[in-house]
Amino acid sequence: MDTQHSPEASQETRNEGHAVSSGSSRDPAGAVAKNIAKNIAKNIAKNKSTLLMDLSLLRDNAAFRTVVIARTLSVFSLGMLTVAVPVQIQELTGSPMQVGISMALGGGGAFAGLLAGGVLADRWDRRKLILFARSVCGLGFAALAVNGFSSSPSVLAIYALALWDGFFSALGVTALLAATPFLVGRENLGSAGQFNMLTVRMGGILSPALGGMVIASFGVGWNYLAAAIGALLTVAQLMRLPPMPPARREPQHPLRALGAGIGYLFVNRLVGAVVAVGALVSLGGGVRILMPALAEDVYRVGPSAVGMMYAAAPLGATVAALTGGWLGGFARSGALLLASGAAAFVALGSLGFISYPVVAFVALAGFGYLSSIASLLQFTLVQRHTPEHLLGRVNGLWAAQAVTGDAFGALALGGLTRVFPLTSAVLIFSLVALLSSGAMAIGFRSLRFASLKKSEDFPSTAADRTAAASILEE
Repeated sequence: MDTQHSPEASQETRNEGHAVSSGSSRDPAGAVAKNIAKNIAKNIAKNKSTLLMDLSLLRDNAAFRTVVIARTLSVFSLGMLTVAVPVQIQELTGSPMQVGISMALGGGGAFAGLLAGGVLADRWDRRKLILFARSVCGLGFAALAVNGFSSSPSVLAIYALALWDGFFSALGVTALLAATPFLVGRENLGSAGQFNMLTVRMGGILSPALGGMVIASFGVGWNYLAAAIGALLTVAQLMRLPPMPPARREPQHPLRALGAGIGYLFVNRLVGAVVAVGALVSLGGGVRILMPALAEDVYRVGPSAVGMMYAAAPLGATVAALTGGWLGGFARSGALLLASGAAAFVALGSLGFISYPVVAFVALAGFGYLSSIASLLQFTLVQRHTPEHLLGRVNGLWAAQAVTGDAFGALALGGLTRVFPLTSAVLIFSLVALLSSGAMAIGFRSLRFASLKKSEDFPSTAADRTAAASILEE
């Protein structure tokens, strides 16, 4: 991915501010920052009625309403499992290492499912793929329930089912992402992204608490059973979706088809830049591994405060989803993506100077808000600037980078804590990420000028069309 002008840097952009464009060659970061401040004020002033989430899409689009209901049920089912699996393994083995193995297996299954789902979503009817994935995932939940009610539960079975459910849940997620433009239209992708994020973040806050209550009151087997019932209700709801056949069938080997999706990230400079920035921002999610240690060693608080710290980022993300209506009218959405990603690392880095838990909660909520603004913009830019027949693969790759970014961020922070104190490790990590954000802001010129108002499925320069043809030919 290079730094040349992309098709998205159109005549509209050049007419919008010649002085800023010419000045950006000398001081791109300063010019971008001034434009962001100016455009935020302009858009909020013009779009006060859309500052909060626009509910018209949910009200007027029956198919999307079906998806939101089903997604909410699915998020709660999966959220309950995120509590049940670690609790059961800890009870059976007493080993945090074995808890970590189950989480790694689930994450590995999700990564493979996202890549496989991307290829399949461009070949199969997406409705059938979504129903298949959710149904098979529900069978895994039911198997966990059977194992949970057993007098001698098997840890190996939990490991296998964690891998199973991670793979098939990710398969369904990718197909659903690829189906979103078909269901809502590309002009409504911003609103759709807000609803998607709201259901995920609210589920992230409420479903673990619900799962913990069920386990405490009735036992882990009933938690799994409730998740299986939720999966069944999800499938029943999704059966109302219309058929969604792929744009075209490509008689390619699956690996070559996946390679075509990866190649598109290099052909379309804008989409490639969005995925790269998304991968960087997702690294910050790894900070969750330090929260128990920060609470104990720095803030001197107990387990209840740790739970509040874990809830802070999802809470900030929920606020972003509820108040992100102004994003759709923002003229320089690519520049805002770069700025919000950088600001998220500023909020995260502030933990290096904080010694009070309440202030830390506010900083983590700010990180959740800013990183979610970046995620909303990533979702809409990827959907609008990717051609229909590649949506599955590109969405799979975009989602996969979030999974791997979170894991690599946790690994990097864990390594830094072996050399530096906790607060210094967070500060160094955030500073390096912030500098990387600045380098991307300078290098990804196509992203600096990108707008949610323009939608181009294919690169339009002659060189890019030639490159696209070479990687997509059958």
